[in-house]
Order: sequence, then C-alpha cells, then structure tokens
Amino acid sequence: GARAPCHAPEISARLVGRCSVPPPRPAAAEQPGSSSRCSMAPGTGTRPATGMTASTASHAAPRGASVAARAASGRQPGLQQLPSGLIVPKAAAMEAAPSTRPKDEPFSPADAPYIFLSNQRVHSLHRQGEEVISSMSSWAEDNLLRLLKPVEKSWQPQDLLPDASSPDFIDQVRALRRAAEELPNDYMVVLVGDMITEEALPSYMGMLNRLDGCSDETGAQATPWAKWTRGWTAEENRHGDLLNKYLYLTGKVDMRTVEVTIQNLISEGLDPKLENNPYLCFVYTSFQERATKISHANTARLASLYGDNALTKICGLIAADEGRHETAYTNIVEELFQRDPEGAVLGFADMMRKGIVMPAHYMEDNWHTTQGNPGQNLFVDYATVADSIGVYTTGDYAEIVEHLVRRWKVAELRVSGGRAAQAQEYLCKHSERIRRLADLQMERKLRERKRGKGKTAGFSWIFKREVSLL
Repeated sequence: GARAPCHAPEISARLVGRCSVPPPRPAAAEQPGSSSRCSMAPGTGTRPATGMTASTASHAAPRGASVAARAASGRQPGLQQLPSGLIVPKAAAMEAAPSTRPKDEPFSPADAPYIFLSNQRVHSLHRQGEEVISSMSSWAEDNLLRLLKPVEKSWQPQDLLPDASSPDFIDQVRALRRAAEELPNDYMVVLVGDMITEEALPSYMGMLNRLDGCSDETGAQATPWAKWTRGWTAEENRHGDLLNKYLYLTGKVDMRTVEVTIQNLISEGLDPKLENNPYLCFVYTSFQERATKISHANTARLASLYGDNALTKICGLIAADEGRHETAYTNIVEELFQRDPEGAVLGFADMMRKGIVMPAHYMEDNWHTTQGNPGQNLFVDYATVADSIGVYTTGDYAEIVEHLVRRWKVAELRVSGGRAAQAQEYLCKHSERIRRLADLQMERKLRERKRGKGKTAGFSWIFKREVSLL
C-alpha cells in the first residue's frame, strides 16, 4: 500500500493521503552499545537503554510465556519500562505513563502501550485488542479464506497477453501496439504509477506479517491469518506481473527507468503509521483496497474510451480482484466493531486523523526530483496527474471515508463517552471536511486555468515527455 512545492493536492496534505506530502524519513539514532535504533522518547530528553520505551508486560513476551521466558527477554512480569529507560513496578508505571502520551492523540486506547522506535510508535495493540484478535481465529478460517480463489480457477497474466510460443506472436504484439497507440501521455503516467505500486508487494506482505496477534511467525504457518496473508499476496502478485508485461510490450514506456523506480520503492519500504496494530492495519487495507479498485476501474473505463479492449479487460479483472479483497478487509473491521466497538472506532479515527498514506509514497526514479523537475516530488506529480484525469481524486477519498463510516455503522454505535464518543463524532463529519478541501482544490485549479497558468512535469517513465499538472 506515498507523496513540496505548493500545488492543489497539497491543500489536503494531512487528510488526503494520495495527494499529500510524503512523510519525512525518520532520522534514526544509533544507540551506543546496541545494534537497535531508537528515538528520543517524548517529554524525557533521554534515550532508553534498550531502544524501547513505555512497553507493558503484556507486550514483553508472548501471552502465556513463563516467568523464565520473560526474564530471558530482558523484562519481568508486572514491570513496565518508561522512557527514561528505568524499570519500575507496573503500578508506578501506570501513574507515569500518561505524561508520555502526545497531547494531540486523543483516539488511542488508554491502556495501549507506548513504545517508540526510530521516532515512531510501534506495538500499540492493547490487552483487550490482543484478546479480540486471538478470539477471531475461527472466524477468519470461516470467513476470510473463502474469499480467496483457488489457483485452478484464477486468471493468470499469460491468459491476457500475446503467447510467445505461438507462430503469430509477432502479429499479436503488433495488434497490441496498434490498440495502445491512442493512449495519451497522462494516462500512461498513471498506468505506470499504478503498476509500480502493485510491484512493491514485498513491502505490503511484510506490513501484514509485522502485525501483533495475526502474523505468520514461520513463513509457512497453518493459521487462518497466515494462510490469508499468503493467499492474498499470491493473488495480488499477478497484478504487477500483468501490467508490467503489458507495458513492456506496448513500447511506449522506458522500462529501465520504471525498473529503477520499482527497485527504489521496494528498497525504501512504506510508512503508513500502523504501529504493528491489526486494528489500524485492517482499517488501512480496507481503505486501500477500495481506493485501488476505484483506480483500476477508472483506468479500465478510460482504456475503453481510447479503444484498447485488451487493456480494458486487464484493468477490469484487476479491479474485480481488489473488490474481493476489499470485502475481506472490511469484513474483518466489521467483526472488530462487533467484538470491540470502542477499540474499533478509536482505531478508525486514529487512521483518519493520520491520513491514509498511499503505499508508493517513497517512489523515486533518480531523475524526477534532481534533474527533470528540481524540487518536485515524483509521487505527488503522479498523484496529481491521476487526480486531473479522474482516475483517483480527492473526491474519491471523501467517498471512501463516507462509505466506510456507513459500512461499519459508526453513527449507530453505542459508546460509553470520552475518547470513543469524540472519535465517533470526528468520523461522522470527516468526509465533509475532505469534500470542502476537494472543492477548494478544484476552485484553485479553475482559477489557474482561467488565468492561463500552466504547470507541467516531465516523467522519465515516458521518455521524459511533459505532462500537464492542472
């Protein structure tokens, strides 16, 4: 599942992930005497000796671990490590912990641990959340795995591409190229960007396998969560493969610069601020799968308008897969709302406050920012083009928020008050905030067009040709 000179999408920098500025790379500090990286803990001015801060006993070792196992992990039961690096009794830690919490983070469960690594919170799942995720194993077996298609019933990239073993392979390629001739440069930029995003799949599987309570500990575990992650990854893998081969065969793309971008993106990873927390991650993936479905459906629609029937089918099949995956992830969060409504609404609000950072936000081709368009950001420019041609817009972002609020019946929740009530109120108004931002963004674009202002960017992917950013 990325984004500064000032232009329209930056209006919504905090709220609209696809059109927002990429988060800065964390400046990690090497802890003396330790190989782990750690950050300055909030409000302390000191560095913890272990690279962790404010962890609770429930996260020090796996649930049910023995006292000896906990001792071997360097922590004792009933103790909590504070930002100063001191080990203190749990009762004292509970008194001190609130002072370490950021004041602008009202939507975090009160009993969630505060651990910071490289300036970022990690392992924030609270005790009740651990129990909920653990209790959902049989639910996942019955409700998730059925949404994966058997391999023998799945399409494969080769089903939709010229057959290299066929005597008329060259004729098939020529036909594909003729159909792609009318695809304009701005469309090609978006199609390439979508493909690159799909190709960063190793980062997305790693994201799922870092979640507390539902990770694949060995890489081949037989748990329902592990089976889902591997099956989902296997299905998603076909998307990048298919689009990559199609684009290569069109001859309309500089494949080497595309490959450089893919390698850079996988090397850089992604940073959606999920905190190893499945509540946050499954909100994020619910949003992302719907966003990706919308994006691929719109590239299919435009391909049809441009007369490329093969590409229309390719993008349509990918969109259908994304829709099925969206169903899976939204069902997970729906079940979280059933079992832990206040925890779920807090997690949903937390992700919306952060903004959904798109998974390709560290996209870099080694040319765009430094040589082609100094000072501009490749992801921001790609996302701007996607917005301008109607593939994925700020309005789509608002629609997704509204859809998820309805889908999970947030307005109908009965909560006890406090942070959960604040989160509920925030979520019910959030899509309107984004729509106002979208309106401002469109008004600015229209004013700039009326004044005859033009802004373009060259893209290495299409041989450095210029594309409009308005």
